[in-house]
Amino acid sequence: MFVNPSPDTGPSLLFIEGCFTMTVFALAFALPRVGSSWFSRVEKTFSRIARKKILSVVLVGASAFLLRLAILSICPIPLPFVQDDFSFLLAANTFALGRLTNPTPALWTHFESIQITLQPTYMSMYFPAQGLILAAGKVLFGHAWFGLLCVTALMCAALCWMLQAWLPPAWALLGGILAVLRIGLFSYWINTYSGGGSIAALGAALLLGALPRFLRAPRLRYSMLMAIGLSILALSRPFEGLLLCVPIGFVLLRWAFFRSGRPSLASLLRYSALPLAIIFAALAWLGYYDARAFGNPLTLPYSVDRAQYAAAPYWIWESPRPEPAYRHKALHDFYINVELAYAKRLHTVPGFLTETLLAKPGRTLLFFAGIALLPPLLMIRRTFLDRRIRFLLVCVILVCTGVALETWLIPHYFAAITPAFYALGLQSLRHLRQWKPGGQPVGAALVRFTVLNCVALAAVRLAAQPLHLVLAPWPSAAWASTWAGPGQLGLPRALVEKRLNNTPGNKLVIVRYGPNHSPLDEWVYNAPDLDRAAVIWARDMDAAANDELIRLYKNRSVWLVQPDQNPAALEPYSSSPR
Repeated sequence: MFVNPSPDTGPSLLFIEGCFTMTVFALAFALPRVGSSWFSRVEKTFSRIARKKILSVVLVGASAFLLRLAILSICPIPLPFVQDDFSFLLAANTFALGRLTNPTPALWTHFESIQITLQPTYMSMYFPAQGLILAAGKVLFGHAWFGLLCVTALMCAALCWMLQAWLPPAWALLGGILAVLRIGLFSYWINTYSGGGSIAALGAALLLGALPRFLRAPRLRYSMLMAIGLSILALSRPFEGLLLCVPIGFVLLRWAFFRSGRPSLASLLRYSALPLAIIFAALAWLGYYDARAFGNPLTLPYSVDRAQYAAAPYWIWESPRPEPAYRHKALHDFYINVELAYAKRLHTVPGFLTETLLAKPGRTLLFFAGIALLPPLLMIRRTFLDRRIRFLLVCVILVCTGVALETWLIPHYFAAITPAFYALGLQSLRHLRQWKPGGQPVGAALVRFTVLNCVALAAVRLAAQPLHLVLAPWPSAAWASTWAGPGQLGLPRALVEKRLNNTPGNKLVIVRYGPNHSPLDEWVYNAPDLDRAAVIWARDMDAAANDELIRLYKNRSVWLVQPDQNPAALEPYSSSPR
């Protein structure tokens, strides 16, 4: 049943953000000097802290970690809900067992589901980085989400460190704080198990932070950090990571071979041998993983699952593939009625123009800036002409062009240039601070009030539940919302599983959907080792197929769950005619 268990009836948080931002503009123009002495004292203290660069990085990372822990009573550890959540958790649980993949279970057609493969092996369809992070959280802390928490905190810290290489220290620290407020506390990057935005952005921050440091003062540690960042991108978002590496590779080749004072061959070997070994090791491991999970070291994740189930093309210039023969209506509804329908709309002129020129840029802007961080756009022209960060602008243009060629766009597709987005936005804030229309410090006031606005909105988001504020609906609009997160939308399935776990013995649960079931609300996901799982979720098929499955798991009690009833119905399974 695709519902929010606690629907809100108050004003929209996005509406409140818009009202706060309009107030920021009004105050900045009407009272540009209000509170200036207090702001000046705060900024001096802030600058003193920012000049201690290591301390700043540590403070940002610790703030992301501790603040998210502090609000667990308000924003609890998320329940898995969307298909990607379960797919990444399958990878996490597999890696936590010390495996790279799992054998295909017997009668596997009962266990087919979205975003997982069952042939040639049983595994997540995604690249392994996010699964490895979640597995680390499970092994080290007892729950996969703590791995996500740690890597998100590291991402915020690395973002601050990266910005220190491109901007003055105070602005770098401000960027780290904004990342905590806008991404590290409430976004789906920390409040779902999907996407891998934090790990990919961490890799990009290491890469883009080490590059200018290496060019200014070549050190092995910087080239090592670039290699680690590139390896992380290869294991998480390789397409966007490859696009990001094009201008980086050009700059490094120019530094090494096409300038006066270029380094000697011995220096090049010293700086590159170990980093190249790290990169080759990461790629070799990925090839080994692909061979074990998908049958061939050159068969990348995604490709097997898409070939088996998808009809919609991944790239906008491709034509739809022939519709596969689906064994289950739920899979047909997702891959045809959701995915293919969207792809076909994108292939029309109105659909292409609407999505490419409006919807996709709008979702991206809403996630990374929201409404609160729109004031810096007043200075975007000056920022684009700024030589200081022109290289980052080239990176953004190249990656955005590549992502625009993909059929779908979710904000974590831009994880590889998230650090560049922040650098461009902060440079716009710097230009805005100098803006003095009519000789009044309107720009400085706008910057100060914008930062206060972000802090105030975070506080309002914490009070969203008691205030009954409306968050973006899941799962569609909330992908683009900084403040959303899925809440407890996975609660119906979790409650059923809790009831099952409170009864003795192992269970086989046959899932029977109603005729109007939402394809975005999928329940059939399982542990890596089905034979040892306390609960096995299986699709309802015809009576003969169900009876065969029941005989296979004859030592389990058999239950029927009907998710589309309100509440979800759970009862002992009967093989009598329906």
